[in-house]
Amino acid sequence: MLHAPQWKPDVLGEGFRSLTLDLEADDEGPVVATLVSFLPPSPLVPAAGTVDAVLYLHGWSDYFFQAELARFWAGQGVAFYALDLRKYGRSLRPGQSEGYVSDLAEYDADIEAALAAMEEDVRVRYGTGMRTTLMAHSTGGLVAALWADRFPGRLQALILNSPWLELSGSSMLRFATNGLLEPVARRRPKARLKIPEFGFYYRSISSAMDGEWDVDPRWRPPFSFPVRAGWIKAVLAGHARVAQGLDIRVPILLLASAASTISPVWNPDMLRTDSVLDVSLMVQRGVLLGPEITVYRFEGALHDTLLSALQVRTRVYTGMERWARAFMLPD
Repeated sequence: MLHAPQWKPDVLGEGFRSLTLDLEADDEGPVVATLVSFLPPSPLVPAAGTVDAVLYLHGWSDYFFQAELARFWAGQGVAFYALDLRKYGRSLRPGQSEGYVSDLAEYDADIEAALAAMEEDVRVRYGTGMRTTLMAHSTGGLVAALWADRFPGRLQALILNSPWLELSGSSMLRFATNGLLEPVARRRPKARLKIPEFGFYYRSISSAMDGEWDVDPRWRPPFSFPVRAGWIKAVLAGHARVAQGLDIRVPILLLASAASTISPVWNPDMLRTDSVLDVSLMVQRGVLLGPEITVYRFEGALHDTLLSALQVRTRVYTGMERWARAFMLPD
């Protein structure tokens, strides 16, 4: 006997629901992903009779908490969903290695389960099908781009918010790092690497410090989750694939800050620049994703452009709405 999905009220409050998606267990036990939804009262239904939906993927050492983003899409008549990937945020279970996978393709199962649940939710609520735009941030942007390339014809559009498409520095640094990692990742894939972590980005976003956002330090800690050899090797493999060039045949929007400030010491410029990734290198790699790419760079933007100061993120939302009306949403 089939049971209806058990959506529950979400921690984000009124209008938000979450659904646990059971995935195949691994060597650490049961594995789940968590789908969060925020639906418009009046969805945008084009002549084709399908509802537009956005699925959002978070970045490394992160989870979905951007309620403002959900309300933005709902205001466009778009059904909004976000996915806390396996071993992150709402999906993290005791005894699991936070954020760990040995291959970014492991997230295919998370995304497929989310899309199936979204399709069922849209069908039950609106009596129609859906067409999907994938939106993703940072490491989630790398995951999303690789997925879109492997599974053509599944998306309406792709929106990448400061995607991590290359190791900061250069491809030569990636080659060198990969060579050093190989024996460790092969023998002890979950070995923790000693990588300096300064917590400057958390300082720039958290309302407990210099930011304005209420983030749960259990799910978005001040310092990164442990970086493990097998995980970083999987990321480097993804970077290498991007460097070869992808062939994503849908409109792509890349959002980024106008500048980066990457330093081992605190700099006030980190409150108005990307303090995590090299945005120039990001854009260089971004144009390799497919034939139809729009790049918007914003003065004063943080690594997550939509967590920037109000004046800045207002410009980001304006640009995103303009692009969506041109490339994603019906007239």
